[in-house]
Amino acid sequence: GGRMEVLEEKEEEEQREEEELKASEISDNLQNLEMNVSVEQVCVSSDVLDFDWSSVDMSQLPSSYKTNSPKEKKLLQIADHFLQQYTHLCPDRKPLFLHPVNECGVEKFVSTTVRPTLLPYPELYHWDGCASFVSDYLTTEHLKSPITPPSSLYSPTTILKYQRGNCFDFSVLLCSMLIGAGYDAYCVHGYATREICTLDETLELCPLLRKPQEVPKEGMKKKSNKYRVKSPPDLQSKFELQQEAKKKAETEAAQNNEAREEKVEVGKPERDPLYGLRVHAWVLVLSGKREVPEPFFINPFTGNSHSTMDEHFLGIESVWNHRNYWVNMQDCRNGCKDLIFDLGDAIRWEIMLSESNKPLQLLPDAEEEKELSDRNADDMQEKEEKDMSFDMPPSWVAPVEISPREFETRCSQGRKVILYKKAKLEKWAPYLNGNGLVKRLTVYTGLDCTEVVEVKEWFKNREDMLDIREVNKQTQLTTEYFSPGHLLGLKAHTYMSLEPETERTIEFYNEARVDGLQKLIENANEMTEYFVGRDDFLHVRHMEFGKRGKKIHLAGTRTDINARPIVQIKECFHRNLEKPADEDVAERIFLITEEMIHLTYHLKDKYITASKKDFFKAAEGDRKGNEMVMTPEMCITYQAGSSEKDKKLLHLYKLLQELTEEEKQLKQQVRQSEAEVLNILKIRENEEAAVKLSVSIYNTERNEKRRQQYEAMKNTVEDELPGQEEQDLDYLAPFLIQIDHREKMTKWQALRIRDDCLADLKDRLINKANIIQARFEKAVEELQKKDQWFQENQNRLSAQEEDDFLARYSQSTFHIHILALRLKREKQTAAQKYLALQEKLHKDPRLAEHLSHA
Repeated sequence: GGRMEVLEEKEEEEQREEEELKASEISDNLQNLEMNVSVEQVCVSSDVLDFDWSSVDMSQLPSSYKTNSPKEKKLLQIADHFLQQYTHLCPDRKPLFLHPVNECGVEKFVSTTVRPTLLPYPELYHWDGCASFVSDYLTTEHLKSPITPPSSLYSPTTILKYQRGNCFDFSVLLCSMLIGAGYDAYCVHGYATREICTLDETLELCPLLRKPQEVPKEGMKKKSNKYRVKSPPDLQSKFELQQEAKKKAETEAAQNNEAREEKVEVGKPERDPLYGLRVHAWVLVLSGKREVPEPFFINPFTGNSHSTMDEHFLGIESVWNHRNYWVNMQDCRNGCKDLIFDLGDAIRWEIMLSESNKPLQLLPDAEEEKELSDRNADDMQEKEEKDMSFDMPPSWVAPVEISPREFETRCSQGRKVILYKKAKLEKWAPYLNGNGLVKRLTVYTGLDCTEVVEVKEWFKNREDMLDIREVNKQTQLTTEYFSPGHLLGLKAHTYMSLEPETERTIEFYNEARVDGLQKLIENANEMTEYFVGRDDFLHVRHMEFGKRGKKIHLAGTRTDINARPIVQIKECFHRNLEKPADEDVAERIFLITEEMIHLTYHLKDKYITASKKDFFKAAEGDRKGNEMVMTPEMCITYQAGSSEKDKKLLHLYKLLQELTEEEKQLKQQVRQSEAEVLNILKIRENEEAAVKLSVSIYNTERNEKRRQQYEAMKNTVEDELPGQEEQDLDYLAPFLIQIDHREKMTKWQALRIRDDCLADLKDRLINKANIIQARFEKAVEELQKKDQWFQENQNRLSAQEEDDFLARYSQSTFHIHILALRLKREKQTAAQKYLALQEKLHKDPRLAEHLSHA
């Protein structure tokens, strides 16, 4: 028995030694990996200009940055005690990120670094606006060691001032803005993939290229129909289909292998040696506040939202906000997929401070009753908890401020470039580019990003209202989109060249046009116009042109342009219900060169053929002077549903005359359309040659013209201030007019003018008070009538009618109260106004000489 025990002890010692050796090997490997990665990061970051944080001037910072208050010192002691307990209970887990040093080298608890702030910009009231601003405004700095959190955490004010920081700095700033905007947001210390931690989006699809997910429609159940035609039998060979499927699978596998090889060639290895160890910080937004339906993550580097089930986030160590700190006690083997974000659950989340600031949880009725029953038994325990409770000290960070210029500039130096999979996104600050360009997306054919497929540009503040321009580099097709307000009502313009008579499509805001033109399509031989909402029910006009002949001068165009001869004009009309179908024209075609006119009418109910008329114009030799001679052969008529001959020849003659006149007008209209297209091209060419940007009148920094006007007006007001008393209203003018010679005024006249002026003011004050008194009495009388009516009809009113009446009654009461206040104020100020005028009259130089002895 003793030998067996000795043997077992030896085996246990050998196992321990083996485990220690393995652990030492693993730690050595991790250290080697860490050293290699840090060396790689130094090599990579050396290409970019690093920022020296030691050169930052800390002398101007407030005292709260350099010292700790007594409450903060006590908090640090509590945090150290909590960390000791945590390391004792969880020795295998990494140390918590609790109190790193700030920019002044002073230890600060992470929750006090969060400074809730609501900034005065509407865009920053929503989470996506805050996230987009933080990701654009700050420059990313990677952690010195990718597998350990940073040793310092600077204040959001310093991070904003120098516009750079690591993932923890990003998260604290974004969390401060989200909490200030009313969100239930938390900073997260956890682990993520290499792509998330290093901001590598070269394998991610650009968000601007992602198509919205289509909601699958529920399949409609088809009703069985015994008369339905049966589908033909499938005569394809199943063996051949299987062989094709095999070949397709082999080709797909080969393509996947090629793609993997391409990734390796480009320098994107699939395996990460530090997978699961890379430290990252991001923001967690819980549901409840601001109508957030479910929790989600925000990656502060990109500003994009992610589901809590996202595979890129591999685990969470702790979360914190400005009130408390929670440690995750749940298993993260499957990443964050299985985590439950109920911070009130003490089993899943270990809270650092007392639960006085525990999030409110809605409990079921049974649990509420149990809580009430157990409350008496736990009185002593609750008193002890209250004694042990400790409220989080206020944030030591100064108020976060962002000037309008900084908010508008966004990106560092006004420009930012993001590389995506087969795409490059560039951003600029408004007004940085002379043409108003603020964003450009370049799409490439391959991962090497050498051959351009498409370029999409976004513009702002342009006077020509251009919003977006898309250029397809393969087809050379350009599409421009305009906001409402262009001089010519343009909505979109698709073209390959701005030269006249080339292929183009122009769309208009039809509401801004008198003719209701919505779209115009043109090429060298045709032009088609589409209309909306016209009184004559016209919706399409199609013109065909022939080869050029003689030169014809077009009004409003250059004289050296040859007008294209018009071959055919075709118009289509919607149904006019005020006319019979066989009298309502659906389509008319003017064959100009063939001297023919075709009319097709709308279909009548239960008819499959439409009525038609074909007119053949008389030759010039058959005409008598300018008059046209009508013969039966000049019109071929088909009347649907009737074997009788058409109406008399006189009716056809008048119809042909009307059509001939309309043909002349249509020719002029076609020439006007051609001239309008040329005018549009000329204006667009001039607009692109000299782009003008509009500036709001409220933007005083950029609106130089408005600023000069304001300064000139300010200077003139300052110059006029000394003589302003002379420009006051002359209260004696109406009474001095009655005296012919003002310089020879007698004492009696001066006294009379004074008395008349004071009496006039007194009358006006009394009349004003009487008007207010009359309105007050009338309102009181109407209120009494309403009260009497309500007493009589109260039993017959419904609940809704009673509420409406009470609402109107309260409005009337409020109106009476306002009138009473006005009347009281008028009576109080009347005497003051009278005495003030009396004093002015005695000091007036025109009356003072005579009134001084009175």
